[in-house]
Amino acid sequence: MTRHRVDQAQWCPSPNYNERPDPTDISLLVIHNISLPPGQFGGPYIEDLFLNRLSADAHPYFRDIHQLTVSSHFLVRRDGSLLQFVDCDQRAWHAGVSEFAGRENCNDFSLGIELEGADDIPYEPPQYGTLVALTALLQARYPAITDRRITGHQDIAPGRKTDPGPAFDWTEYRRRLAAFKEERT
Repeated sequence: MTRHRVDQAQWCPSPNYNERPDPTDISLLVIHNISLPPGQFGGPYIEDLFLNRLSADAHPYFRDIHQLTVSSHFLVRRDGSLLQFVDCDQRAWHAGVSEFAGRENCNDFSLGIELEGADDIPYEPPQYGTLVALTALLQARYPAITDRRITGHQDIAPGRKTDPGPAFDWTEYRRRLAAFKEERT
């Protein structure tokens, strides 16, 4: 990891970020999902959304979202490839109205990872592999992100968000993360 970028990630700089109130307070990892159009994978549309270049004419669904200014720090594609949109020391706009452990505005102190997926479609094995390696790397760089401080968007914005959804296998993810870290010690 160089500075606040992951060397293994394709860098796609999003304009949708701002300064954190305290750039040393990175203490939460939020897992999301996204697919554009919903339930469809591949194509440039997620990047286009995060880079403010999503065309309202490319799909009827985009008419309602093309003007959103959102971002995430990372995106893990179905094939496991990794993209980074915002430096980790900057505040990406991924969590929205949110709360974790009594603290509001999770964007202030969290990193966001989007998985290309949908709540009810199983995630691919390469995605779990990339997510596990990325999580371990981020935890090593930002030790306040303990295993207990890894959560889903659904947990910090209940009633408003449902991702990563029931198709995300938290047990498998945590098992693989523990095994990955054990191998490194």
